[in-house]
Amino acid sequence: MSKEILSTNGEKLGEITLEKSVFGVEPNLHVMHLALRRQLNNARQGSACAKTRAEVSGGGKKPWKQKGTGRARAGSLRSPLFAGGGVVFGPKPRSYAFNMPQKARKLALKSALSAREAQLVVVKDFSTITEPKTKLMAEALKSLNVNGKVLVIADLQAAENQYLELAARNIPSVKLILPSNINVKDVLEADFVVITESAVNELTERLK
Repeated sequence: MSKEILSTNGEKLGEITLEKSVFGVEPNLHVMHLALRRQLNNARQGSACAKTRAEVSGGGKKPWKQKGTGRARAGSLRSPLFAGGGVVFGPKPRSYAFNMPQKARKLALKSALSAREAQLVVVKDFSTITEPKTKLMAEALKSLNVNGKVLVIADLQAAENQYLELAARNIPSVKLILPSNINVKDVLEADFVVITESAVNELTERLK
């Protein structure tokens, strides 16, 4: 399977053959769902915390005598029965993270890329953005005919892409990531995925 390689002006520069084992696999929904859950879970702080009756301050004195008042027995005002008392089975700091096998994580990425194959736009590089100007990035996106949420996968340290990050950061619908940081969530959320030729080769080498 092949894709056109475009310049950021929208001109056709040639073709690139996409590795079928990376960009043309049958998407595995279950593995993608697991990878997405893992990513969201691993991002959780897990810092919610409620105090038990042992941790709430006060409550050392018996509120009223044991017998003769007609009220129920009480040993502490910090019992869960009272306002200001402890919480029964409340949340405690914990990790929500879970792991996936390396092969399953690779399959999830390949499935996500394959599911987005129709919305994949391959560009040679972003060398036409010669200044850190938002206007130049907006013009490039218009020439490539992409809109909505756009994910750009490129090596931001490369000389030809040196102004890409500064030119794109004021456009809220554009997200930039390195090929090494590609993830299922960003790929699936995007309406279009714009990827440089070198990033395609890097991903193919890593995932095939």
